[in-house]
Parts: sequence; structure tokens; C-alpha cells
Amino acid sequence: LLLMYHCRKPKTKRAKRFLEKREPKLTENTKNAMLIKGGNANLTVTDVLKDIYAVKKPFAVLFKKKNITRPFEDQTSLEFFSKKSDCSLFLFGSHNKKRPNNLIIGRMFDYHVLDMIELGIEKFVSLKDIKTSKCPEGTKPMLIFAGDLFDLNEEYRRLKSLLIDFFRGPTVSNIRLAGLEHVLHFTAVDGKIYMRSYKVLLKKSGCRIPRIELEDMGPSLDLVMRRTHLASDDLYKLSLKQPKALKPKKKKNISRDAFGTTYGRIHMQKQDLSKLQTRKMKGLKKRAADKSVEEDGAVSPKKTKSA
Repeated sequence: LLLMYHCRKPKTKRAKRFLEKREPKLTENTKNAMLIKGGNANLTVTDVLKDIYAVKKPFAVLFKKKNITRPFEDQTSLEFFSKKSDCSLFLFGSHNKKRPNNLIIGRMFDYHVLDMIELGIEKFVSLKDIKTSKCPEGTKPMLIFAGDLFDLNEEYRRLKSLLIDFFRGPTVSNIRLAGLEHVLHFTAVDGKIYMRSYKVLLKKSGCRIPRIELEDMGPSLDLVMRRTHLASDDLYKLSLKQPKALKPKKKKNISRDAFGTTYGRIHMQKQDLSKLQTRKMKGLKKRAADKSVEEDGAVSPKKTKSA
């Protein structure tokens, strides 16, 4: 079915534009996420998906119907939904007796599952439970990671990369100070991951730099890591490969010292100093006798003065 969907030719201009948007590009679009509710999801898992959808909007798709699937056993349904909705990130929520309040966060590569990490919800505080003002929709969050586990443990290191991919939002060229409103803080300690969401308040400080305060906005999650499905090193390296057109061209004959000073080397051809134009002065002017000597190539003996 996916092969037929990929190979069929468009019959209208609208369908042609639609397929062109999904073709590979040098600069890819912002990654979209699909939030899927499992067949046995309870109210807690449903509220978590809704709150993360509110944080992730407009780069997210919330599936309202329940989908009976098990990502760690069968991934075909996730790959089908990814192809259909053009989403490279997913968050799947489920609940059962063996794994209560379960979340599976993952990402795709070429519409196939690359990484999946299963997280258990131990504590949850929703957006509506915290009666404070919220950030506007589409605000790009600032991501903060605390804890040595994010750097020392391979599974936590991959989880950090996955969370950055999921919440980073669009790539921007300029930053406005008033636009830095949202902070997502992740802390890994004692085998748990604490996710906190804050709103940045800029207060008067009596000087040019404002005083910054963080106000808890929600949602707040206490998570514990369960199962993992990580890509092999070769496949992960292939997913990070950049096209040659995006790689910066190497500049030759440029070096830097320990202090960061840039030095450049210039190659010049050998100069003929005999034809070098110098300043015209009366004392350096050649006489007629000197010119004749240069033409003959021999020096004539000087005549002695007669007594």
C-alpha cells in the first residue's frame, strides 16, 4: 500500500503540489508530531496527550480515535500513520495492568521507526490545574537539561536527543527578547525524569537588563524509563548524514592560533625586480653612457686625462 502511494502519479495540479511538498529537500520543514491514543488509554493518559498537544501546536496532529496497536510488537500502523500525516515524531499513550499510565515517544527515519523509548507516568499536573496565564500558541520553548545521566548513560543521551527533536520547534534566524516566554526543564536524577514547564516573566530591575522570574505554568510530569528500542550505530549515523550541498566549503590556507586569531596565506608568483617601477628621481636617472653599456654588454675602458 505504501509503495503504491509513493509510486502513483498525480492527476491534478493540486495533487502535484501536495506531493512536491513531501519530496526530500535540502532544508527540511519543521518536524510534525502525531499524538496517538491507545485502545486502552485512561483519562490520565488522554489528558497528558492533550496538554502536550497544546504545548506542541501548531506542529502536531492529535488523533481523537483510539488505535489498538502495540508499537514494540508491531510498528506497521505507526509507519502507515506517519506516511499518511507526514509526521516524523510520535507520542503513543496507553494503559494496562502491567504498564500503567504508559507513554512511548519516538521518531521516524524514511517513514520507519528509528528510536522508541517507553516512559511511565508517576505523577501528572495538567495545564488546567494550575491557574496562571499561559504562553500563546506556537511559542518556541527554551530547553534546559539537568543531570549527569543525560551525558553519561547512552539511553538517557538518546532520550535527550529525542526530547530536543520533539520540542525544539521551528528554526529561527533572529530572536526577540519578548519572545523568550516558555521554558521546558528536564531533570534526570535517581532513575527518574522530571519535566517542568515555566512561563518567563520579565520584571523591572532599575537597569537595562530586566529581572527574570519563572512561573509554573504546567504541564508537570514525573516519568520513569521502561523499555527502549534504539537504532543501531550505522543506521543512526545514516540518519544524521547531511547532503553535500549543505556542508560548508573548506577554506584553504587559513589557520588559527591558540587565541583564536585567524591567519591567511597568500601565494604569489616570483616578481621581476628589474622591471619594477620606482620613484622617478633626478639622481637615479640613467645616463646615455650607461644605456650604451647595457646594450653592448661590455664595459669600455675609461680614457685617462692628459696632463
